[in-house]
Amino acid sequence: MKRILEVQKEIGVLGKDSENPFFKSAYLDLNKLLINVTPLLHKEGLILSQPIKDGFVYSEIINAETGNVLLSSGIKIPEALTDPQKLGSCITYFRRYTLKSLLAIAEGDDDANLAAKPNKPIEGIKLLNGCTTLKELQDAYTSLSKSDINKEVTALKDKLKLTLK
Repeated sequence: MKRILEVQKEIGVLGKDSENPFFKSAYLDLNKLLINVTPLLHKEGLILSQPIKDGFVYSEIINAETGNVLLSSGIKIPEALTDPQKLGSCITYFRRYTLKSLLAIAEGDDDANLAAKPNKPIEGIKLLNGCTTLKELQDAYTSLSKSDINKEVTALKDKLKLTLK
């Protein structure tokens, strides 16, 4: 388990790097997740396997020396799912989430995490000011709700004793 700990220490928080236009949300792409995780596992003598067995999609961490499965996480594929396109999407989704669950991988900019944070005045403005590219600015702006932006502007106005029109 010490080798799993070393992998977890090195992973850190991975950023959401892809967008789902249908749901207007960001997510961590499976390929980018694998690119980040696989070399760290190999460095520790571990292998990632993501088999489909008995109607489940699994992520397994295997000791390369012994072949023993050290950790395993699986999700059952819904039996009613027969459309190949939907099945493929489901498998990809389950591979991503079983792996994230298995290694306790945190994603940056998680909506749930943002909602759970206490509102600190000016944080959103700092976030926007820290952007160096148009893409970073767009991502930062979309991570802030209209309510958050209004709170930020009010807090800034109060701090600067301004009247904004």
